[in-house]
Amino acid sequence: MNNPSKSSGIKDIANALGISIGTVDRALHERTGVSPKTKARVLQMAEKLGYKPNLAAQALKLNRRLEIAVVLPKQISHFFDPLRAGIRAAADATVGMHIKVTFYEYPRLGQGDLELLEARLKDKYDGIIFTPGNPRKLESIIQRLAAHGTAVLCVASDAPGSRRIGLVSAHAYSSGALAAELLSHKLSRKTHVATITGELTTFDHAEKLRGFAATLAMLAPHLSLLPVVESHERPKEAYRQTIALLHGETKPQGLYISTANSLPVLRALEEEDLLGKIQVVTTDLFQELVPMIETGKILATLYQRPYTQGKVAFESLITHLLEERKTSPMIRLAPHIIFRSNLPLFTDRLDGLADPGRS
Repeated sequence: MNNPSKSSGIKDIANALGISIGTVDRALHERTGVSPKTKARVLQMAEKLGYKPNLAAQALKLNRRLEIAVVLPKQISHFFDPLRAGIRAAADATVGMHIKVTFYEYPRLGQGDLELLEARLKDKYDGIIFTPGNPRKLESIIQRLAAHGTAVLCVASDAPGSRRIGLVSAHAYSSGALAAELLSHKLSRKTHVATITGELTTFDHAEKLRGFAATLAMLAPHLSLLPVVESHERPKEAYRQTIALLHGETKPQGLYISTANSLPVLRALEEEDLLGKIQVVTTDLFQELVPMIETGKILATLYQRPYTQGKVAFESLITHLLEERKTSPMIRLAPHIIFRSNLPLFTDRLDGLADPGRS
């Protein structure tokens, strides 16, 4: 019996259907001489057997030379640097394929991304890996890139109304839902909780808030959610708004920081002598968070697996560009919940996840 977890070849498909290898090859590659009925049987069996074409051989056969642009924000480095490292690792693994990858940076989500994308129009890239800040402002440029034959793949956040070919990200709604469930277990009495995010025009942040609010209402009606705090990914703004929140009339006993830009928030909590007294759930993992998790000052962090996001995004884009039957990747990775107990499983990886391409 075939194991669908392993890639099956054209020969396996031919044997399973009792037809020739040539017929299978023609059906898979949209060539003439195959009836629609046979083609449908071949495609169905290929999917059943988990057939994946050899992309390197396909690229050489098609004599394809691909140029890929990676357009990501400089901030927040402890998220986007490992994401870039994942892309580089996937690019380095494409032995025998002619692929050129060029990296571009804009300051932060929602600032400078539109200009960088517009500049790529003249470069005629085959594909672009991109993190959208405000999707509505970017729909037009993504449409223009698509019209020029450039495939845009979103990573880390989505632009669902655009002509992007797909998405690779952590499951944002589930991240928010997990944070709400964690706080519901720690806070049994009637009290208030708050969430600090980046910018709600960013799809990822809006989805996290939606998951957090919905799950909180369902699992913990005794916990009241205060108005969301948008830091706009500006460290000074995040610090200032956290101080204002802590000095407000209603002080939260639980806090979900749904952006990786958490250090200014944690600094404000520490200065107010509330770090470890308020239950805090953060996002992602970097060296500065480790001692706070080890000492219990942070309840847990939701790791979005940026390195894996970058690696999968690159592989998905190349597959889309090389496969004659176009794919539309929509990949949402399950976030990892990191507590003090399982922290050592993740800290060993941190040093290896920095982006070797950065100084």
